[in-house]
Amino acid sequence: MTWQTVVTEPSELGESPFWHPDEQMLYWVDIPGRAIHRCNVFMGTVQSWAMPSEPGSIAPARTQGQGSGLVIALRDGIYRVREWGAELQQIMGAGHDTATTRFNDGKADPRGRFWAGTMYEPRDKSVAELFSIDCRNSLVPAVERKAGGAIIANGLAWSPDAATVYWTDTPTHTTHAWDWDADSNAMANRRVFHQWPGKPTGWQFGMPGYGGRPDGAAVDVQGNYWVAMFEGARLLKLSPSGELLADIAVPAQCPTMPCFGGDDLCTLYVTTARYNRPAAELQAYPESGAVFSMRVDVPGLPVNFFED
Repeated sequence: MTWQTVVTEPSELGESPFWHPDEQMLYWVDIPGRAIHRCNVFMGTVQSWAMPSEPGSIAPARTQGQGSGLVIALRDGIYRVREWGAELQQIMGAGHDTATTRFNDGKADPRGRFWAGTMYEPRDKSVAELFSIDCRNSLVPAVERKAGGAIIANGLAWSPDAATVYWTDTPTHTTHAWDWDADSNAMANRRVFHQWPGKPTGWQFGMPGYGGRPDGAAVDVQGNYWVAMFEGARLLKLSPSGELLADIAVPAQCPTMPCFGGDDLCTLYVTTARYNRPAAELQAYPESGAVFSMRVDVPGLPVNFFED
């Protein structure tokens, strides 16, 4: 398996990639760059759209079954746009202090709700939370707090049978799983899906002994959980029981999130970061911040659409 560079122009912190099946385009965000990008991977062309604040995550959206724009988690709330470049319409405002907290990792679930977690930027308290926003049956969104007790929300994903939801707290190197009822949106039986070793005190780039911490994730049709290991220069594939199946080196020290795309969903994409990284790391990994792809044998799950 060999990585190809899909987008050479680097993001500061690329995140939240998804493959749009109708448009045949790859979307992702640059969080500190305050931009949403999309790429026609066949032509190699990239479009960029500036945001008023940091976009933590995005998902494709549709209205009454018709594809229609995006849902976007910005620092201060969740927004809906009907088409590329259109006016931002706020669905819900943030319940957090935007001076210290912003929305981060998020996705639509298999029933069309949008889920978004928060990130507590001082990183000295476990106050980050996870919310679901349901706009399917009412003009007023139904907002539920689904989990909490984290520092940085990441790793959100669902199993192929929509019976399990995954969520990660990156600084504690922990991914949890819950039993999930898709129709009622109820979560139960919280458990540790995988616990990674912590970052050794004093570790710096170039030192041995650290494999990174879990960031964004995606799931394939067999239920395997693919997770980007930030500062680990690798992407891991875990079985539905949490067993390590593959450890794939990535040409950037800080991969951030994978997704599956292409007509057969057998192209694996991964976003990466270069924001605030040391000079020695960027010299060793000059394409940090680029988007990479490789072909895989098992297809991934298609992206879920937010519905309203």
